[in-house]
Amino acid sequence: MIKIGLIKEEKVPQDNRVALTPDQCKWLLNNRNNIAFFVQPSEIRCFKDEEYARAGAIITDDMQQCDILLGIKEVPVDSLIENKTYLFFSHTKKKQPHNRKLLQTILKKNITLVDYECLEHEDGQRIIGFGFFAGIVGAHNGIMAYGKRTGLFHLERVYKQRNFKELIHTYFGLRLPNIKVVVTGSGRVAHGLVEVMNLMGIHEVEPEDYLVRRFSYPVYTQLKGSSLYEHEITGKYSREDFHKDPQNYLCRFLPYASQTDVLLNGVYWEEGIPPLFSPSDIQRDDFIIQTIADVSDDPYGSVPINICSQTIEDPVYGISRTTLEKTPPYQPGSIDIMAVGNLPNELPRDASRYFGEQLIKYILDDLLKASPSPTLQRATIAVNGQLGPYFTYLQDYAEES
Repeated sequence: MIKIGLIKEEKVPQDNRVALTPDQCKWLLNNRNNIAFFVQPSEIRCFKDEEYARAGAIITDDMQQCDILLGIKEVPVDSLIENKTYLFFSHTKKKQPHNRKLLQTILKKNITLVDYECLEHEDGQRIIGFGFFAGIVGAHNGIMAYGKRTGLFHLERVYKQRNFKELIHTYFGLRLPNIKVVVTGSGRVAHGLVEVMNLMGIHEVEPEDYLVRRFSYPVYTQLKGSSLYEHEITGKYSREDFHKDPQNYLCRFLPYASQTDVLLNGVYWEEGIPPLFSPSDIQRDDFIIQTIADVSDDPYGSVPINICSQTIEDPVYGISRTTLEKTPPYQPGSIDIMAVGNLPNELPRDASRYFGEQLIKYILDDLLKASPSPTLQRATIAVNGQLGPYFTYLQDYAEES
């Protein structure tokens, strides 16, 4: 019998998402042999304890009996149980300083850690994540913030809707001004951004037309890697080479800043990837962007004027065009930044259902086998007190005090 535990989320700000919904647990109990679910009680989880109990899970605080523990955000170091297998977003693969203690404790406690972020198909595409719903909420919040700044229209908050279907209903009858919106990226986040553009009735146009025309209706254009970056010598773009040596590439975004009202950023970013623009560029007269939804939310990353993450309750802040300092939102002479690290929490039940579907379809059966698959091995940051074979580059990070 393999015992799987759904742990409560303890990180602050609190996260209400889950890796598997009650219905998914029920389906697995009916369709997989020798499996049992144990659920830690939680008052903040988007599904109630009683729903899991009705699905056949055992509600208990004791996770010691479990073989595999599923969470979402980082587990506090004091709550980690030694000799267990955990799956959660650890945010350690980029050597994030604030999570060094977490990785050190995982190694010390002989824990095996599989990081959702590192689960990839053979071609490098992410298998699992909440990116689509981050894009959904981020696009809505970005357009909402533009409406608040200009006073031209009004959108309600996403979290006030019960689900994604109800959110869609709020777009019926929405009349937007003739705004121009840039969507960046091509992954799950960008798919969510584009979904909301289409639902809001914002028309897609090609980048070439976007740069030279004004339109009598709201439009957006999507800038993928080949439209955003070019090799500094050849002038061409290769996805494989770009991710291998991004420092050799230049960003081609800036001309769009003179034609754009709202930027919805969904590009992947890590150290070495050039930003979309430089902070000083926002002081130019032809930089007309008024609202930026940085859904990727990397402070000082692809959007270099995103200096901090906000909360769901207070998602928008301003950056002064002259001083580059943080201001309240919607002020004259500033650009509004929407940046929140847990956007899918505004649609937690939909986001959790989608996440669990991918987990069941691509990962769970491999997880239940005695020997890890190549996919799991590539995502295993730590195993038996050692760094996984694909993460030995973290050794200095794990050893620093």
